[in-house]
Amino acid sequence: MNEVALAALLCSFLSGGTAEQPHGFDNLGGVRRVRVDCETTDLVMEVGLDRRASARDSVHQAVFAAALTGKRPLVVLIDTDGVEGRYEQETRVVTGRLGIAYANCTEDFIVAWAATAGLRRSTAGDDLPDDRTARACGLGRILGAGQPGS
Repeated sequence: MNEVALAALLCSFLSGGTAEQPHGFDNLGGVRRVRVDCETTDLVMEVGLDRRASARDSVHQAVFAAALTGKRPLVVLIDTDGVEGRYEQETRVVTGRLGIAYANCTEDFIVAWAATAGLRRSTAGDDLPDDRTARACGLGRILGAGQPGS
C-alpha cells in the first residue's frame, strides 16, 4: 500500500479528519499550494514511509502546515519492516527535540485496524488505537485516546 493510501486510512481514524487538505500561501507575487496529508480541527498530520530519505520531509511539511493553519503538527512514520531504521530514528529524535508530536505505526496494523473498524464502537468520535495497542501505533497515546478521563 502506498503512502497516500495509508495516510487516508490514518485520517479516517480521526473524527472530522480531511485527507489531502490544500492550503495556499503568497509567494513571489503568486499563490503557492501545499497539501496536508490529514487535517482535523486542531492538528495537521504528515505521514512518511520508513526506509526513505523523504521521510525527513514530513517534519518540514508538518511544521509549515502548522504555521499556515495555527494548528498542532503531528508526524507519523509508517514502519514496513519492524525495525527502527535510520530515518525513523532521525525523525523521532528531531521531533522530540522540537516538541512535535510523533508516532510510528506499522503498516500491517493500520490496514487491520481499518478493516476491523465496524467491529468497534467509539463514543468519542475518533477511532484511535488505545494504550493496549500503542506498540503497533501510538496515535491514541499521543492524542489522548485510551487515557483515564479522555
